[in-house]
Amino acid sequence: MDISTRQIRAFVAVAQLRSFTRAASLLHLSQPALTVQIHKLEALLAVRLLDRNSRTVELTRIGRELLPGFQRILRELDAVIVDTRALAQQKHGVVRIAALPSFAAGLLPELISKFHSARPGMSFVVKDVIASRVCASVLAEVVDLGITGGDDLADDFEVICRSRDQMLVIFPAQHPFSRKRRITLQDLAAQPLVLMDSETSVRAIVDSAFASAGLVAAPACEATYMMTAVGMVKAGLGVTVLPASAKEIKAEPSLKSRPIDDPSFERSIAVIKKKSRTLPPAAALFLGEIQAALA
Repeated sequence: MDISTRQIRAFVAVAQLRSFTRAASLLHLSQPALTVQIHKLEALLAVRLLDRNSRTVELTRIGRELLPGFQRILRELDAVIVDTRALAQQKHGVVRIAALPSFAAGLLPELISKFHSARPGMSFVVKDVIASRVCASVLAEVVDLGITGGDDLADDFEVICRSRDQMLVIFPAQHPFSRKRRITLQDLAAQPLVLMDSETSVRAIVDSAFASAGLVAAPACEATYMMTAVGMVKAGLGVTVLPASAKEIKAEPSLKSRPIDDPSFERSIAVIKKKSRTLPPAAALFLGEIQAALA
C-alpha cells in the first residue's frame, strides 16, 4: 500500500476545515487536484472517508476514527523535518568524539566551551580513551571524530589533519634533573621509570625510543592514567614521561618538567574519521575548531 503524505495532508485539511475550497487554498492546490488526492487515498484504503454534497462535507465514521492517527503522523513527520533542517543549519546537534586522555582533558574543554557559547543548541559526547579504543570507537561509528596518536593507521580511517606532541620527563623539584639543562635518553635510562600502560600511545613512544638506542624501558611502576603516574612521581617512585599536552603536568606544582634531548620523544597526533563516511553537520562544524587549534 503506497499512501503518500500529500494524500494524508489533503484528507486532514478537508477534515479539519470541512471545506474542499478552503482546504485547496490552504494546500495551494486546485479543487480537482485535491479531490483526486482524496479519491486515491480512499481507493488505497478501500473505505469512504468523507461524505460530500453541494453544501457540506462530513467525515464518515471510519474517517473520524482515522483522523487522529493521520494527524499524529503529520505532526511527527513535520517535527522530523524541522529537526533535520535545524541540524543542517547547524543550530543544534550532537558532536561525538573520542580522544586521547591528554587532549580530552586539555584541548577539548576549552574548544567545547567556546563552541557551546556561540551555539548553545549543540551538545557533546566525549570518550577519553587510549589510542586503540579511539580507533575502535570511530570504526564502530560510536563517535564521528577521533583524536589519536601514531603514524600507522589502518586504511579504514581518513586522516583529516596531523599535529605533533612533544614528550616531557616529569620529576620532583628536588631531583637532580632540575640542575640539568639537557636531559638525554641515557639520563632517563639511568632512572627508575614510572611508565604508562603498554597499550597507550605514550608508552609506544617510550618503548620505541629506548629500542632504537638498544635499550629496554623497564618500568619500576606502571599506570593507566596520567594522574596516577604523576602521583607516583610525587611519591618518589621514579620519573615519568608524559605529553606536553597533558594537563596533569601542571596539576602538581611540586613537580617539574623538561624536554628530552632526543627527536624520538615526539608523538604524532591524528584527527580521524571513518573513511567514506559523511560527518554530521555538528561534527563537521566542530572539526574546523579542532583544526584551527592544532594548527
